[in-house]
Amino acid sequence: MKQMKNTSIQEVTFWPIDLPMTDPFVVATGIRAVAENIVVRITLNNGIVGYGEAAPFPEVGGEDRSSCLQAFAHLTPSLIGHPVHDYEELGRHLAEQAPSQPAARCAIETALLDAYCRAAGIPLWQCWGGADVRPRVTDITIPIATQDKTLSLARSWYDRGFRLFKMKVGKDVDADVRRLEALHRALTDIAFIGDGNQGFSRAECLAFADGVRRFGGVMVLLEQPVVRDDLDSLAAIRRETGIPVAADESVRSLDDARNVIAHGAADYINIKIMKTGVLEAAEIATFTLTSGLKLMIGGMLESRIAMGCSLSLVLGMKGFEVLDLDTPLLMATDPVQGGYRYEGPTLRPWHEPGLGVSMPIPADTSATRIRDNNPTRT
Repeated sequence: MKQMKNTSIQEVTFWPIDLPMTDPFVVATGIRAVAENIVVRITLNNGIVGYGEAAPFPEVGGEDRSSCLQAFAHLTPSLIGHPVHDYEELGRHLAEQAPSQPAARCAIETALLDAYCRAAGIPLWQCWGGADVRPRVTDITIPIATQDKTLSLARSWYDRGFRLFKMKVGKDVDADVRRLEALHRALTDIAFIGDGNQGFSRAECLAFADGVRRFGGVMVLLEQPVVRDDLDSLAAIRRETGIPVAADESVRSLDDARNVIAHGAADYINIKIMKTGVLEAAEIATFTLTSGLKLMIGGMLESRIAMGCSLSLVLGMKGFEVLDLDTPLLMATDPVQGGYRYEGPTLRPWHEPGLGVSMPIPADTSATRIRDNNPTRT
C-alpha cells in the first residue's frame, strides 16, 4: 500500500444521469423506464478522484433524485478539507446528518472509498480484506410482463448463458405461476428466485409456492414476499414452504437485521448499499454471517459504479452465496469506463486501484461543484 500524504478532499462534484432501461422495469410496487441516478466525484488535493452513485428507487426506499440532490447540497460542503482516510468518521457524520437518505449517503461513501483506495494504490475489494477474489455468477431479473414478453426476455438471456432467473412477482398469483411454468416448460434446466417486493399476502405467497411446486419448478429463494414489517408471515412462509426466504426491504439497518434474525424470519439477508449506505452494509453482512444466516447481494437500478462497490464487498468478504448484480445489463447504454466487466452471467474482477472506473463530467450546466464551501454550476 502506498504511503498516503496530502490527501484531503478539495472538491465534490455531482450531476444527474438518465439511464434508459431496455425494457420497463416492472415490480409489484412500481415501474421504471429510466433510472434517474446521480454521479458524485470527489477530488483530492493531489488530483486523485473517486466516484460514487446514487440510484434512488422511490417506491422501494422513499428517495428520489430531487431529495438526493438536496442531500448532496446539504452534506458535501462539510467534507471539504477533511483527510479522505477519515472515511469511517465521515460516514458516521453523514448518517447523523441524513439518516433517511441512504442512497445519497451511499454515493458519497462510495466516492470516499474509491478516492481513498486510489490514493493507497489498492482495489476497493482489498479494503474489505480481498478474501474471495474470483469470477462470480449473477442471476438475471425478469420484470413483471405478459407471458409472451417473459418468454422472449428469458430466451434471450438463456442464450447468453443465464440459468438463474429472478422473477418479479407479487401482483397476480395465478398469472405469476403461469409465467414461471411457461419458462420451466421452455427452458428445462433453469432455476428461479421469486421476488415479491412486498406484493403478496401470506396466503398468496403460500399459493404461489404451491403452484410452482406442482409444476416442478426449482425455487431457490423467496425474496421479500410480504410487507417489510410482517416478520411473522416471513417466518411462517419459511416453515410451511421449506423454501429459503431472503429478507430485503425488511432490512434497512443493522437493527432491522437483528430483529429479522431474532424472529427467525429469514434464511438470507439481501445486502443493498442503497438501502443502508456502504459502511453499514458491511456491518450488516458481518453480523449476518456471525449469526449463522446466509448472504445475498443486490441493488437498485444501478450502473457499474454502484454495482462495482457492491461487488467489492463480495470479493473482499467471504459468505455471499447469491448474487443479484445484473442491473447494468438491463440498461440501454453503459456510460462507465473501466471497472469490472460482464461475460454472460460472469462478473470478472478488476485489479486497478479503487473501483477502476471513470466517467466524464457532462459539458452542459448540470454539474454542481462544491469547493471551499462555495457551490458553483459548470
